This record gives sequence, structure tokens and C-alpha cells, in this order.
Amino acid sequence: MASTVQTSKTDLGESRVRVDVKVASDALEREVASAAGKLGRDLRIPGFRKGKVPAQVVLRRMGREAVVDEAVRTAFPTWYEQAMSEAGIVAVGDPHVDLSELPEKGAPLSFTVEVAVRPEAKLGEYRGLEVGRREPEVAPERLESELERLRESLASLETVERPAALGDFAVVDFTGMVDGEPFEGGEARGFLLELGSNRLVEGFEEQLVGAVAGDDRDVAVTFPEDYPVEALGGQDAVFHTQVKEVKEKRLPELDDDFAAEAGGFDSVDELRKEIETRLRAADEQAVEAEYRETVVDAVVQGAQIDVPHDLAHAKSHEMWEHTARRLRRQGIEPERYLEIAGKSEHDLIDEAQPEAERALKREAALAAVIAAEGLEVSDDEVLDALREAGQQPGQAPLTDKDVRKALERARSQGRDELIREDIAMRKAVDLLVEHATPISKEQAEARGKLWTPDREAEQPAAQLWTPGS
Repeated sequence: MASTVQTSKTDLGESRVRVDVKVASDALEREVASAAGKLGRDLRIPGFRKGKVPAQVVLRRMGREAVVDEAVRTAFPTWYEQAMSEAGIVAVGDPHVDLSELPEKGAPLSFTVEVAVRPEAKLGEYRGLEVGRREPEVAPERLESELERLRESLASLETVERPAALGDFAVVDFTGMVDGEPFEGGEARGFLLELGSNRLVEGFEEQLVGAVAGDDRDVAVTFPEDYPVEALGGQDAVFHTQVKEVKEKRLPELDDDFAAEAGGFDSVDELRKEIETRLRAADEQAVEAEYRETVVDAVVQGAQIDVPHDLAHAKSHEMWEHTARRLRRQGIEPERYLEIAGKSEHDLIDEAQPEAERALKREAALAAVIAAEGLEVSDDEVLDALREAGQQPGQAPLTDKDVRKALERARSQGRDELIREDIAMRKAVDLLVEHATPISKEQAEARGKLWTPDREAEQPAAQLWTPGS
């Protein structure tokens, strides 16, 4: 089947390329017909039922240019991905697109893309490298911290007949007033409040310190200017508060009874051993992730890779966009995240440039290893990756038919080559690790090699190049 897009590529230098793209006329006309059908659903034309207006009637009523414009807007992201795949480039950051004219019927659509691309790497030695690898360990303070977390989870609240202190819990009724009038959301009954948790408006909890059961207190506060309820922002309020009970949090003794309640163990020693085993297994996974990163960084250190400043900036911007999308999926608006962080989008992008440069160098080195080793990815490996990515917890396994449909969707959108590259890069890391020789941290430092697992552990390399991360 003929390709939907045809491309020609021109190297502009400084890791930038221009791609001239031509979309086949029949592909364009299919999108125009689809756009006309969607637009026709909202048209009311005498003689046609709503939603049943033929595409040709829509074209006559709205004009071909308006329909073609809608078709291009809808299909452009797919055509762009197909063009990048067809041209064999990995774009970095946002492209500059020049689409000057919409074509007449029967003519192809042409546009030009200028975009930054991943730099190329000239490899040095990459097999048989000696790379530092630390031994897994469980620090005593980490074990004690986990035990304290368990104690906190099994703590009890007991009513006390004394004044409330920070760390205590108070059961309160309150009614909030602004300018002498109650406001929506300002009232509660039987509210359990930990003093010092900063759960309520700043200054509220501190004013209950020293209260005893039966006390009535007027708690005066000022809502912050950026309070989520806009009408209350910056307003002074008084909460008429009644203290019903004061409760003290009491932690269980670290004894055999606690061990039994925490996990059915016969003794605290057994509980400690189980926690230590679990923490050690987690650290072994962390050590493996650190080692894989360090092996790749050792290959990068021995390679020649030029990353222009503008390219690192484009990558940093791309990383922020990925973060923003992830925040939205979690129900957090990026603007709110920036507000909490006390930084602007520009600040975060600038701060992330060193990380972006590392990411580009790692990706460039792995791409060079893939080419040098002739690593290939089979259709079965792509299907397995799609099956793993598409599997939802608690749902039945995906059928072969479902997975093959997912592959066809990826191909139609020009994403299949990206999936293949992700898998190939993972295989490249496997190859490098297989042929590397682990040495102790002390040996690595003595040889002057770059090995900073604490820093690298904060920025897992797997997030930069593995599918589904």
C-alpha cells in the first residue's frame, strides 16, 4: 500500500533539519470527507435530518476551504508523526511548521517542518567497561524508620482530661463567620483535628492549644490571598469553636504483641527480619537501576556527542510538557504545581537543562550502539510491549486480536517506529550491562570514574528511554 506521506530531508546543521512533506491527495480527500461528516452532524438544512447531511452538501454550504481547514487541523498530528517516521528522524521539542496554502481538490497537501533532532554520537569503547556498582544495604536508621511508620499506623487515640498540646487531636464543632455572616463550607460538627497538622487555615490550630473539653473559643484567622475559594481570599474570619474532646495519640509498645498485630509474627525479631528482607530486596532493585544508568553514562563519557544549547533547551521544554500532561492526568493543574513550587515555567525549564542534556547524550549513545550492533526488534517484541502497556490491573488479559489492532493503530499514527526504538534502546542497555564488569565503588572512585549514584538515583534513566515509563 502506498505511503500516505512522502518526505525529503535537508540537514540545517546544529542538530536541526528541514523536512518537506507531501500528503497524498487521496489521503487528504478521505480526511475532508470525514471532516464534512462530523461538521454535518450539527448542521440544520431543510430536507435532511439532523446528523444525516451528506458530505457534498456540507462542502457546498460551508465552502471547501473551511472543511479542508478543519480536516487538516484534525489529521495534522498523525501526518506529522508519519512524516518524522518516514524521514527517519527523532524530533526534539516543538516543530516550526510552514503550511502556506490549502490545496484544491485532487491536489496533494504540502508543508514544511523545521525541527531540532537528537544529536549523533561517535562511540568510543562501549563493550567490556569496568563500572562501579555498590552493594545493597539496609541502613539501621531506615529499618527503625519503617518500624516507626508501622507504630504510627497502629496508634490509638485516647481521650485525656488535660489541656490540648501540639500533636494532640481535638474533636470540635465550629461555625465560620465573615463580616458577621456565615459562609458556605465554614461549618463542621464532630471534626477531628490534629493540632500542628496545618490542615486548616494558618493560625487556626495554634489557637486551640491549651483548650480543654467544654471550652468555647473564637478563632480569628485571615484566609490567604490565593485561597481556592476566591470569595474568601484575603478575608478576615472568626470561627466560633466548641471543643468536645481532647485526644492523645498513643503508640503501641515495640514488643511481641505489636509484632503479632502488625503482621502475625511471633516476635519483634521476626518482624525486624521480615522488614529488613523487604527493604533489602527494594534496594537490590535500586542498585540494579543505578548500575544500568552508570553503565550507559560510562559509554556516554567515552563518546563524542555535541549538544547545542538550543537543543538542550528544546528537550527541557519537551520534558516540562510531559510533566504537565502527567500532572493533569493526576488531577493537578500545572499552574497550581508551579504556584506551590514557587517557580515559573521558565524557571523549571532552565533548571532542567542539565538533565535534558544528559538525556540527549544517553539517547544518542544508545542509538549509536543500536546501529553498531545491528539490533533489531521483531513484530512479536512489539506486540509483547503493546500487550504489557495496554494491560490494566484487574482486567482480563488482552487478546491477540486486541493487541494487533493496537499495533495497526500505532502504524496508522506513525508511532510504531517509536515503539520499536524504545524496545531497541532497552535491548542496547541490556547488551551494555551484559558486557560490562562491575567493580566496587571504592575501585571506581580510585580510578577517577564518574559514579554518583545518589544524584543519578533521583533521575532514573529508565524514564528517559523505556516504553511505558
